[in-house]
Amino acid sequence: MNGRRLELARKRAGYSLRGLSDALGGQPSHQAIRKYEKGEMTPGSSVLVALAKALGVSIDFLMSDQVQALEGVEFRKLSSTSAKDRSRVEAEVMDQVDRYLTVEELLELDTAHWTPPIRPVRLNDEGGAEEIADQVRDAWDLGDDPIPNLTELLEERGLKVFLIELPQSVSGLTCWVTRPGDGRQMPVIVVNRNHGLERRRFTLAHELAHRVLNSDAPVNIERAANRFAGAFLVPASHLRHRVSSAQHPGRRQISYGEIVRLKRFYRVSAAALLMRLGQIDVLSGSAVQYAFQTVASTWRKNEPEPLEESAGCIFEEPRRFERLCYWALAEHLIAPTRAAQLLQVPMTTIEAALRGPVKANADRHQ
Repeated sequence: MNGRRLELARKRAGYSLRGLSDALGGQPSHQAIRKYEKGEMTPGSSVLVALAKALGVSIDFLMSDQVQALEGVEFRKLSSTSAKDRSRVEAEVMDQVDRYLTVEELLELDTAHWTPPIRPVRLNDEGGAEEIADQVRDAWDLGDDPIPNLTELLEERGLKVFLIELPQSVSGLTCWVTRPGDGRQMPVIVVNRNHGLERRRFTLAHELAHRVLNSDAPVNIERAANRFAGAFLVPASHLRHRVSSAQHPGRRQISYGEIVRLKRFYRVSAAALLMRLGQIDVLSGSAVQYAFQTVASTWRKNEPEPLEESAGCIFEEPRRFERLCYWALAEHLIAPTRAAQLLQVPMTTIEAALRGPVKANADRHQ
């Protein structure tokens, strides 16, 4: 059994060592549970089943050896995150990565090793993040057009992306997953399911920045990552072409209607777009400041005309793992019951996916 997983599951459930023992009627004792967590003892099968049931996790979760550890876990937060919240999130990330790697191994896909698009760069100033964003776009042959589905792009480039319910104050987190044996590390990005699409996309780009920026740089790395995110999602040359001209490179102001259409085009928040116009000198700093004091005064808390409410909006959710599960199912590498377990969906969902749409009364007319 993996002792670290037991500890995470216990903390996620809000139990102390003694509290978990009490919930199990005193067997095992809290001393025994401590030894399980430290790897000094191994529980028998009946105790293992009881622990899994009490903690609301699967036996697979407690026994899996797909993930050795989560390293460098960094929460992007507005305030402190409780130990219980951290443990809950880390346990869920471990569980999802376990299932992901299980399917990849069945399909003989060696995607657990990630190759960054560029070598990590040490910045001397925050503005240098603009050039790094352009370099990543060039490495991935993205041109300067808007990115319609950032989640899918990152998944196809080898990052593991998860959408998880996090505390409202947490935008997301990034970490490295270390696998046993070869010690290979795989980057994971988690974004908050409770946040709007605009914010989730910006968080993804921000977390990508942390994979290509050297954290030892003599700059505020969080502000540099925000600058990278803005430049990656809204390239300077592309935005300038849409809102200015060679004869009139600057603007005194920009209308609400323009902002809304541009945010839908680039799929970013109105506040991020307004900041971007200032960063590329289309709007002056005073014009941006005035906008945030007037028409945009509430934009940082309340997104105007959210993307999810727009007709024809692409809803970005990680889909690669689901697709791989159905691939393995089609190849008879896993049974339908196992697919339901991996995807954590009812068997009726798997059965419907296997048989496809059924026309009403089709059989009656044959």
